[in-house]
Amino acid sequence: QMKKQCDQKLLIRMKTECVPCSVNHGTQCPAGYTKITSGTGIPDCRYYLEIKTHTLSFPGCRHRCVKQFEQPECCQGHWGPDCMGK
Repeated sequence: QMKKQCDQKLLIRMKTECVPCSVNHGTQCPAGYTKITSGTGIPDCRYYLEIKTHTLSFPGCRHRCVKQFEQPECCQGHWGPDCMGK
């Protein structure tokens, strides 16, 4: 019995919103995502504060998150909804 379905593992990456590094510790990834950075995250972004007529930008931190899911696909040489076609 040959395996006719070869699911593709897909990794979706995203970054959380840029916030002050001091508060980024508690930032959670969206539901279904796993946080792959720890502590205050990565200091690679800037966030903005509007003060009266000025917008100030400050260095901030964010976290990286990943989500893995399997996309059903037929193995090479097979096709159709049940992967039985040759």
